[in-house]
Amino acid sequence: MEKFQDLNLSNAFLFAATAQDPEACRAILQIVLEREIPQVNVHAEHTVLFSSDYRMIRLDVYGEDEMDVQYNIEMQNQNEGNLPHRARYHHAEMDVSSLKPGMNFRDLRPSYVIFICTFDPFGEGLYRYTFTRQCKEADISLEDDTCTIYFNTKGKNPEDVSEELIEFMAYLEESTDESVRDGATDNIKLLHKKVKQVKQNADLEAKYMTGEDLLRWSKAEGKAEGKAESILVVLASKYEVSDELREKILCQTDISVLDEWIVLAANATSIEDFISKSSI
Repeated sequence: MEKFQDLNLSNAFLFAATAQDPEACRAILQIVLEREIPQVNVHAEHTVLFSSDYRMIRLDVYGEDEMDVQYNIEMQNQNEGNLPHRARYHHAEMDVSSLKPGMNFRDLRPSYVIFICTFDPFGEGLYRYTFTRQCKEADISLEDDTCTIYFNTKGKNPEDVSEELIEFMAYLEESTDESVRDGATDNIKLLHKKVKQVKQNADLEAKYMTGEDLLRWSKAEGKAEGKAESILVVLASKYEVSDELREKILCQTDISVLDEWIVLAANATSIEDFISKSSI
C-alpha cells in the first residue's frame, strides 16, 4: 500500500479528502470549468464515507454553489467501462435530493457530473469531453440543465484548453513542492496548500489505511486467515493490539464472525469498544 504522505492528488482518497474543503472544491471547479465559481458548500457526508456495509466506500464529492448549481466530482484511475452509467446515477441522485414534494419539475437545479480520469475514457486524445443532451434528428438542445464532463490527464490537445487546466492535470499526477512552479496560478497554489494540510491530518491518514485494507479484504477469496489479518491491520492502524487479542483474532475460523469483526474494527472508537462489541 502506498504511504499516505507519498500520495498524489490523483489518488481517489486524497482527492476526495482535499475536495471536502470548500475552498479546494471551488478551486478545482474554477480550473476545470475555466470560469469563476461562487462560494461552494460541500456536503461532507458524501465523501470519504465508510458505511456499515464494508464493501461500500464512497469517494465522490458533492457540492453546490451560491447560484444553486449542483456538482458531483469524482477521481477515476481505472476504466471499468461504466462511467456513462455512473454519470446517469449521479445526475438522478442530485435530482432526487433537490426536488422536494410539491415542487415543479422546472425547479430542478442545474447539475454537473465531473469525472477526472488518469486515462483517456473515449480514446480521442482530448483533455476534456463535454456532454449535453442533443437531438439526433435536428440541431436542438434539450436544455435540461444537465452536463457531464470527462477529463483526461493525458490529453494531447493543449491548444483547446487553458494553460491552468494543463498545469492542473500535471499536478494531479505529481503533487509535490517541486511540481508547483513559481508562476503557478492561485488555484494551483491553494490546492497544494490544502493537499499538504490533509497529509498532516492523522485521522484522515487512519481512514486511508482503513479504507485500503477494507478494499483489499473485500476482494479477497474468503480465506479466514486473510480476513483475520485484515482485521488486525485495521485495528493496529488506530490502536495498540495486545498479543492476547491478536491470537484470539487469528484463531477465529468462522467466516461469518470475521465478517462481523471487520465492520466492528472499521467503526470502533477504541480497542475496548471493539473487544466489547465483538465479545472476544
